[in-house]
Amino acid sequence: MKTWFHQWGSPPHFYERAARWTPWFSVLALVTLAYGLIGGLVLAPMDYQQGQGYRIIFVHVPSAWMSMFIYTTLAIAGGIALIWRMKLAEVYIAAAAPLGASFTFLALLTGSLWGKPMWGTYWVWDARLTSELILLFLYLGVIALYSAIEDKRSAARAASVLALVGVVNIPIIHYSVEWWHTLHQGPTVTKFDKPSIDTAMLLPLLSMALGFTFYFAALALVRMRLGLLQRERYSRWVSDMLNQSQVKS
Repeated sequence: MKTWFHQWGSPPHFYERAARWTPWFSVLALVTLAYGLIGGLVLAPMDYQQGQGYRIIFVHVPSAWMSMFIYTTLAIAGGIALIWRMKLAEVYIAAAAPLGASFTFLALLTGSLWGKPMWGTYWVWDARLTSELILLFLYLGVIALYSAIEDKRSAARAASVLALVGVVNIPIIHYSVEWWHTLHQGPTVTKFDKPSIDTAMLLPLLSMALGFTFYFAALALVRMRLGLLQRERYSRWVSDMLNQSQVKS
């Protein structure tokens, strides 16, 4: 396990493996997103209460899931960066934070579009929406903090601390509907007793969640490879790789 951990912490090893994995994640994202969109927007039945407007959940729910998932991985990477000083964890923070912010913004936007016909307003200051908005600010804080510090190792450590401090917001987002009486709909995917989501709606929703995850993985790998090249541009392994590519060409 220790050997595997250190091997994956090696920038040249990761750079090579990421190049192989990116196409696979891209194909998986394309397949699962295509099935989810067709199944959710075309094949799934109309909801008897919300009508056709409920179909926005096939984008909103996976976006909200990704917003929390990515921030949790940021906190994990931040802990690794602070404890073991692993460059790859630092590069991941810089690569993943903008993607997480994008998913969070998409979750808030689609939630507002859904809220207007269902609640009669685009926004209410309920616990779920407010804590999700705080999550967006935390992402922006990580991005701004990393960009503001010139030394990227110091920047990554500062961003790691903020990511670890902000992770307390994740369980608040998740359990806010249960802890406080809010307008936001309660859990349906993880609830197997009645009322639960219909299978014809559940399968496309899960497929969209997988598709968003694969899409994020592919983009994160691409961004991490670019980040590694930028930070390691004077390293020997980058020079050797460039020399080999020139010889082949």
